[in-house]
Amino acid sequence: MTATGSAAAAGRVRIERALLSVSDKTGIVGFARTLARLGVEIISTGGTARVLDDAGIPAAAVEERTGFPEIMGGRVKTLHPAIHGGLLARPGDAGDRAAMTAHGIAAIDLAAVNLYPFERTVAGGAEFDACIETIDIGGPALLRSAAKNHARVAVLSDPSDYDWAAAALEASGGALDGAARRRLAQAAFARAAAYDAAIADWLGGASGIAAPPRIAVSGAGGRALRYGENPHQRAALYRSGPARPGAAAAEQVQGKALGYNNIADADAAFALACEFDAPAAAIVKHATPCGAALGADAAAAYRAARACDPVSAFGGVAAFNRPLDAEAARAACETFMEAVIAPGADAGARAAFARKPNLRLLLTGAPADPAAPGRVLRSVSGGLLVQEADAARVSAADLRVVTRRRPAAREIDDLLFAFRVCKHARSNAVVFARGGAAVGIGAGQTSRLDAARDAARKARAAAAAAGESVSRAAGAVAASDAFFPFADGLAAAADAGVTAVAQPGGSIRDAEVIAEADARGLAMVFTGMRCFRH
Repeated sequence: MTATGSAAAAGRVRIERALLSVSDKTGIVGFARTLARLGVEIISTGGTARVLDDAGIPAAAVEERTGFPEIMGGRVKTLHPAIHGGLLARPGDAGDRAAMTAHGIAAIDLAAVNLYPFERTVAGGAEFDACIETIDIGGPALLRSAAKNHARVAVLSDPSDYDWAAAALEASGGALDGAARRRLAQAAFARAAAYDAAIADWLGGASGIAAPPRIAVSGAGGRALRYGENPHQRAALYRSGPARPGAAAAEQVQGKALGYNNIADADAAFALACEFDAPAAAIVKHATPCGAALGADAAAAYRAARACDPVSAFGGVAAFNRPLDAEAARAACETFMEAVIAPGADAGARAAFARKPNLRLLLTGAPADPAAPGRVLRSVSGGLLVQEADAARVSAADLRVVTRRRPAAREIDDLLFAFRVCKHARSNAVVFARGGAAVGIGAGQTSRLDAARDAARKARAAAAAAGESVSRAAGAVAASDAFFPFADGLAAAADAGVTAVAQPGGSIRDAEVIAEADARGLAMVFTGMRCFRH
């Protein structure tokens, strides 16, 4: 923007004429009443005009300005020079003034516009043609025209802006300053970009395009966080895609402000807890699990999860796949936790948590769906890595026994549990489990042998801390997130006391690893699926 343009944009502009054209009618009547009270002339379209008329608010129909009716079932109504000229005109420009006079174009100083509910229609599973019909054309064009000319025009693209804008207009006698108009313009361009991104993403998926030449990524509801991974880094949280239960959309009931790491760990812990149908709890520290377990109820599951590695659990994030009662809340408060995330909490649970006012309590409203499709993005220098979310779940039917000894039913249950925990542990990962609880987790290692040794060490340490003389790995099973490239990792697990192993298989040394399992009397199954998590 030039210096002259900057000066013009900084000043107050009185709103004399407004265009209201909204799909979401929330709050529009109240906002229109404020405009009418301030003497603003209102122009409106179809459905919005009817709502205003029912409320007794005078508004001129768009077709009265354009001299052209809405056509094609409403597909064309505001795409007219009388409307866009009114938004884009620069009264300080002699050429623009001449064009306005020659064509009878009146300036429009404010536009309140929101878009057809395309994202909601897609999320609801509508048919292709129905989704096409909720692609808005005129709305984004209005937003862009008004936002481009924010030196003179105020544009409101979200009903949440009506109250403060109305208050600002009333306080100033009907004017908005340049800072407000710039803020609104940024929001309008961002909304239009997010809308187009959603359409492009949907069309790519509907067309089966694996790697579109361009993708657009958008986020909404930007919220500043306490800080980033470290206190010297700024950070913010944005919601993206369809609303779903998780850390991004959770209600924070109490506790200190959230930081980047709190949300990352809460997201990871909640995803792991929700892998299971039975009551489950998970504890995550620094993006990897240090405990996970099933239980008769949430409290029992949590205490079993914490027993896996009580030292690492200190300062972690606990997650549950069930609403919490008072006993579960008391259990979660027995050890210092940065945050707790769950689908809900009853009055007794909230009272128990209230005694720990700094503990962050996040409620999601419902458990996450582990099979929900999604997209995972990760920034790299100069680009983005994009992949499908890992929604696969290994079942008993997927297991292929490759050793002479077949696993017992109890071992199969634990193998499936351990493999699901592996899916959420940083690779390389080896998880020991027994009785529906992790008893040793080796994760984030650069060799599978080290992962197995680390899991064994954790199992011994947890037993010692509890005053037990025998490692908790004794009689447990082990799962590996990828194949054992050598027999040494399997041998380390066997030395720790495990009796059965699940691994994807696929190594050129599978025969050597199977022979080691047979020599040790282990049962081993191949899942046929790797679950790396970098």
